Amino acid sequence: MGRCPECGEWGAILELTTGAAAGPVALRAVPSRAPLEPARPIAEISAAPAKARPTGVGEFDRVLGGGIVPGGVVLLAGEPGVGKSTLLLDVAQQWAVQGESPSLVVSGEESTSQVRLRAERIGALHERLYLASETDLSAVLGHLDAVKPGLLILDSVQTVSAPGVDGVAGGVTQVRAVTAALVAVAKERGLATVLVGHVTKDGNVAGPRVLEHLVDVVLNFEGDKHSSLRMVRGLKNRFGAADEVGCFEMHEGGITSLPDPSGLFLTRYADAVSGTCVCVAMEGRRALVTEVQTLIGAQMPGSPRRTVSGLDSARLAMVLAVLQRRAGIQLHDREVYAATVGGLRVTEPAADMALALAAASAAHELPMPPDLVAIGEVGLTGEVRRVGAVPRRLAEAARLGFRFALVPPGCGPAATGVTPPGMRVLEVNDVRTALHYAVKATAEDV
Repeated sequence: MGRCPECGEWGAILELTTGAAAGPVALRAVPSRAPLEPARPIAEISAAPAKARPTGVGEFDRVLGGGIVPGGVVLLAGEPGVGKSTLLLDVAQQWAVQGESPSLVVSGEESTSQVRLRAERIGALHERLYLASETDLSAVLGHLDAVKPGLLILDSVQTVSAPGVDGVAGGVTQVRAVTAALVAVAKERGLATVLVGHVTKDGNVAGPRVLEHLVDVVLNFEGDKHSSLRMVRGLKNRFGAADEVGCFEMHEGGITSLPDPSGLFLTRYADAVSGTCVCVAMEGRRALVTEVQTLIGAQMPGSPRRTVSGLDSARLAMVLAVLQRRAGIQLHDREVYAATVGGLRVTEPAADMALALAAASAAHELPMPPDLVAIGEVGLTGEVRRVGAVPRRLAEAARLGFRFALVPPGCGPAATGVTPPGMRVLEVNDVRTALHYAVKATAEDV
């Protein structure tokens, strides 16, 4: 190009070297300096400062990997009204009770009087628990200098704005600046920090994805407003397993941990009832024994209704098709309703065999044995496929008193080398065989 398109002058365009040759020149333009702390062999570095400290809330510590790490930043996201503020207020109370350092709760959505009302309801009135209502980042940092807490809870990060940063509170620029500043303060002071985040209508963490990369732990608080069950699910954890799940129960007095939540998902019947079967679902590393129920309605012309609650509608349709084609159970013209008990959502394939047995039980009005548990994925050819963590599932079922289990081939005691105490485990190759054993199994046979 001989003429400059900007000024119109001829011969003003200069050729410059770009690419690999420009790299060393740019690097030499950055001067080096002495580091604040010299690099040391990794064996000489102590891991004691990064040891997790329990918060006092058992299920919350379970998801965090034993507790919250000093200087670690946790992002807790969840839908409005699910109980995030109530849970974290209880965490702040338990932290203050331990007495090592005070806890500070900064609310940008409620006044201190409103937070006090909730604290009275759940009994979180410790003298080392401090409250503040601020939406300015400078004021939040001022509270940190005055209180010197060991735990900071900010509810929520979308309501706080940083001075000198463009954009409104909750915008991409503001959220990024506020989070980066709080992460820097937490690392500098060894301050355990929990940030509350909003979620979108799809249930994802609101704000830029860089927000999740800045923090150390990302947790998602889940739960149906019509159910007392709440779950904290780990999505990212630099200090522990990222697939842990903590269970809680919401009630009028607040929220409490559920170390043994399987009782919420089972129904004890005085008499045998058809249309039910028990499976063991995996939520992270936790095995939860839950009951699958089905109801077969009247014959309907055309396309009968298929309604599910807590299950995958696509898997229900597939299981019903397999039952009709491979087991000879005619359900193409019948209404079918399927649901789980207790509000737990089970979408993994391991519940296929329990769903098939429950549907067959409802179709023939034949109750399943009350001490039977079924685990396995059902294929389109009617075969039963292997699933993961079968020994852990069987151990949980045996602990709750189940004495008869149907599992996929290669998952029995002969293959795993583990025999649950007091339980008889049978391997089944297909749905027809599973139905045969389930019908024949009685308390006397087992």
